[in-house]
Amino acid sequence: MKYFGLIWHNIWRKKIRTSLTILSILVAFLLFALLSALGYAFKYGEESADAERLIVIDKVSLINLLPIAYQNQIASIAGVHSATHATWFGGYYQDPKNQFGQFPVDPHEYFAMYPEFKMPEEQFDAWVKNRTGAVVGKDIADAFGWQVGDRIPIQSTIWTAKSGEKTWEFDIEGIFANEEPRGNTSMLLFHYDYFDEARAFGQGLVGWYIVRVDAGADPVQVQNAIDAEFENSRNQTESAPEAQFAAAFAKQYGNIALIVSLVLGAVFFTLLLVSGNTMSQSVRERISELAVLKTLGFSDRAVLGIVLSESVLIMLMGGLLGVGIGVIAVRGVAASAGAFLPGFHFSPTAMAMSLLLMVGAGVVAGIFPALNAMRLSIIDALARA
Repeated sequence: MKYFGLIWHNIWRKKIRTSLTILSILVAFLLFALLSALGYAFKYGEESADAERLIVIDKVSLINLLPIAYQNQIASIAGVHSATHATWFGGYYQDPKNQFGQFPVDPHEYFAMYPEFKMPEEQFDAWVKNRTGAVVGKDIADAFGWQVGDRIPIQSTIWTAKSGEKTWEFDIEGIFANEEPRGNTSMLLFHYDYFDEARAFGQGLVGWYIVRVDAGADPVQVQNAIDAEFENSRNQTESAPEAQFAAAFAKQYGNIALIVSLVLGAVFFTLLLVSGNTMSQSVRERISELAVLKTLGFSDRAVLGIVLSESVLIMLMGGLLGVGIGVIAVRGVAASAGAFLPGFHFSPTAMAMSLLLMVGAGVVAGIFPALNAMRLSIIDALARA
């Protein structure tokens, strides 16, 4: 860059002020990285959902259970390829902080519904044969150090066994992976038949149904047909694509996207005020120097470009440092707690957005001081010097 040396020198004329400005920018983009990763985590299920799968829940609330008898009725509806079910177990391992998904399912139906789940055939067969057996995703197995053959206790917060116990023990018969790059394996699956017989209440009920639509069938027509089938029943249903269900499930924790946007909006508004003030002070202190530059033949456009470049460069230095530290922090969190917060990731889209924000914020913060510098009259400037 032709004037880079001059720009670099101008930036560091006031080292303390520039350093504090860069530090404030660093903090802003560090927050951007962390909050973007959090927002991505809550959209993770939506991003990895299968367009050909529908979720069927109770029309009033996901908390209300549905009869197991609905499965055959759903499977007989035109456009439905297959149907299975799952139920929220709501347990934790050793400590209430160690919460993750546990679901009683039908092994064959569930793995047919999610062909992206892969595990050794001998492990799957061992699970099918063991009524108290379970399989766990690789993410959660790695988090707790579980291995095939371990017997683990899961403390349920919802389901009491007929014996009065709330601690359910399972034998780990297999560990499965997910071939979908964005897929989640932070879960434990066990036998619905065992669960239904052993629980103290709720026999014959399931949490929701997962439905695969026939190839070429219209998912909207299928979901409408399912809901129409149970329109006059005691337990009416509400069907939706898997992505929509995942989004609605995430919203139980609040509108994370809105919260993230509001926080980032406040942070960047403050950042613009700080950066804009820094650039305004810098230009005011250099009025005589800018007049000299123009006297030496620097055009108005060149002066405009120099001041804008200073603003953008300061923003890039602080922003890249902040994002870099943020990425390291995100990776650290993902490595230690990724099983409990799948999808906690600073995405390429967020990286591109951060670069655009750096350049955009630099331009906005520096545009008015740069315009003032460009319009500066040599005579007036030298008179004020």
